[in-house]
Amino acid sequence: MHPIVASILLLLCSNIFMTFAWYSHLKELSHKPWLVAALVSWGIALFEYLLQVPANRIGYAVLTVAQLKIMQEIITLTVFVPFALFYLKEPLKLDYLWAGLCMLGAVYFMFRDKLG
Repeated sequence: MHPIVASILLLLCSNIFMTFAWYSHLKELSHKPWLVAALVSWGIALFEYLLQVPANRIGYAVLTVAQLKIMQEIITLTVFVPFALFYLKEPLKLDYLWAGLCMLGAVYFMFRDKLG
């Protein structure tokens, strides 16, 4: 498997864990003390790191750190928006579109040497 593809797949899975670790406690543990929410979140985040660290090491073989970071942010937005809409029941806002377009611009500038 190509390192970029492997890195993307691992970062996608990592971001699912990360998003749940960072935000699911707002819905599921809102009645618990913040310390309980933090400990549960850290437990979930462990799985995120077990995927994120190898993803970055694999990706770094063919990408720069800046390219990895922009790729991570695009994946984060791709995972976060459906999570916010469907899991947290947040309203769909046009701001998601604008943020996505800004990120596409960032992708272009970070990857333009690989695109042409």
